[in-house]
Amino acid sequence: MSYLDNKFDVIVVGAGHAGCEAAIASARLGAKVLFFSLNLDNIALMPCNPAIGGPAKSTLVREIDALGGVMGEVADATYIQMKILNSSKGPAVRALRAQSDKKEYMHYMRNIIESTDNIWLKQATVTELIAEGDVIKGVVDEYGNEYSAGAVILTTGTSLNGKIYIGLKSYSAGRLGEMPAIGLSDSLKKLGFVVKKLKTGTPARVDKRTIDYSKMTIQPGDEKLTFYSFKPNRPIRPQVPCYLTRTNEVTHQIIRENLDKSPMYQGLIEGVGPRYCPSIEDKVRRFASNPSHHIFIEPEGLNTYEIYIQGFSTSLPADVQVKMVRSLPGLENAHIIKPAYAVEYDYVPAVQTTHSLMSKLIKGLFFAGQINGTSGYEEAAAQGLVAGINAIKYLDNSEFVTFSRSSSYIGTLIDDLVTKDIQEPYRMLTSRSEYRLLLRQDNADARLTPLGHKIGLIDDVQFNIFKEKQNLIQNEIQRLNQTKISATEEVNSILSKYGESIDRGIKLAELLKRPNINYAVLRELDNETKELNLSEDITGEAEILIKYDGYLKRQEAQLETTGQLEKYRIPSNFDYSKIKSISSESREKLEKIRPVDLAQASRIGGVKPADISVLMVILGK
Repeated sequence: MSYLDNKFDVIVVGAGHAGCEAAIASARLGAKVLFFSLNLDNIALMPCNPAIGGPAKSTLVREIDALGGVMGEVADATYIQMKILNSSKGPAVRALRAQSDKKEYMHYMRNIIESTDNIWLKQATVTELIAEGDVIKGVVDEYGNEYSAGAVILTTGTSLNGKIYIGLKSYSAGRLGEMPAIGLSDSLKKLGFVVKKLKTGTPARVDKRTIDYSKMTIQPGDEKLTFYSFKPNRPIRPQVPCYLTRTNEVTHQIIRENLDKSPMYQGLIEGVGPRYCPSIEDKVRRFASNPSHHIFIEPEGLNTYEIYIQGFSTSLPADVQVKMVRSLPGLENAHIIKPAYAVEYDYVPAVQTTHSLMSKLIKGLFFAGQINGTSGYEEAAAQGLVAGINAIKYLDNSEFVTFSRSSSYIGTLIDDLVTKDIQEPYRMLTSRSEYRLLLRQDNADARLTPLGHKIGLIDDVQFNIFKEKQNLIQNEIQRLNQTKISATEEVNSILSKYGESIDRGIKLAELLKRPNINYAVLRELDNETKELNLSEDITGEAEILIKYDGYLKRQEAQLETTGQLEKYRIPSNFDYSKIKSISSESREKLEKIRPVDLAQASRIGGVKPADISVLMVILGK
């Protein structure tokens, strides 16, 4: 293909975390991809906290990796701290978090993009979509150049009509120091899309040379490393600590005295902010009885003085920010390198898309990331991967790859977006999944790698590694269910250290189900277990499957019940207006969302159980 042809298979607009996954997946599946960025130096930028993962989000990253995406690989290659969160709790809520070297992350991702065949980078703003009837045909850039493609994926982040606020001052920008994307919103509205506004923000960055860490609590990484990617031979890198400080009454008083200078409280910002990542002024106002809030001090990289103040997002004026920051223990003499700011931007509510992330209005037009109303790098990357895969399925005229709530957090995320009319930035939480014990970060490969191989993003080498691992896990479970130890004095002497004892012979699997017993104890008790010397990912998975067997079976039974509703498929041209036996509110909601089955219909806010029963009878006929 000649570049001058301006003809491509897929066009990806926006080079954040969603755009990178979409472009790489599409290209690896054989498409010729044109990849637009407002600034090629900011590919895969982390404009907020320099970290990947955390509760629920780490499961998304593991799922991306299991399907053949790249976020996990890049996070593993560029971490400066690895830490398991909630390690004392159950496996459903344990989470890996990687503090990343921000610049290295960007460079590593760009190297993947530039070494992937068929990706053409382009620095320009897309201002218009080209459609014929209800089919996408391409895009137009700010210079009037037209580019044709069979599929277009929009991953515009906060750039779409972005406006930054610092105090009562504002200017057009998607991120600090970057131009906004102007024109595309108008094009979307002309095509019939509903476009709304959301708001997010980020804290100030300070110079680490002006921080007194002795007044803070150190937060080191884990000595025993865990990684995101299921690929072997992950890199061992030096780790650096984070630190913890807290706000105090002086901080809160400064904030309260200056709320009249907040653009949020003066009504200048129309968009709703993220509920689960509020600004510090929101925290102080909403939780007035709380005397202080945790503030984490996080490095942005190994070769920079820039430090991120996690938990201190604000849109108050720059001079007020200096007073606020310097009221924190250890930051009394802090020098602010970059001020905090709020950004308001356009998004396209995802109820206008299907589970494939393709628009209901324009065929071949896909949306992924913050344009769908989400927040977070991980949520964006997951959507980008799905959009990239399905853009190819659309071009091939083959069946879309969609994810159920029971299969993955990716499925839960997308189902929430396309089923519920999201009015605030959506963040993935473990509590959003009714199947979270089945959908753990540790078993993402077992759930999704076969699909990734079938799609074509997992190669045969990695798939064979996966199969060998699964065989080892099953063999070990079988062995533990068959191997018995006797109630000897020596055995009970070891068990007494853990507050346990046995009065009869017992299978190792049965013993492992006890709360005080883990796989390490079995190594003390049984020579064969010790001599096998299986890796942590094998023994850890075997232990979870044995220890939580009863709970897993209960959740699988729950899944079967829900599965009955999924069997009732709803035709795409179903006429809800003719069903007079359900409420007008339900008819309106069903018509707007157009669920694919009764399970999805039952999750729509405002649709009552009685309405589902009526639909079941009608569909049953």
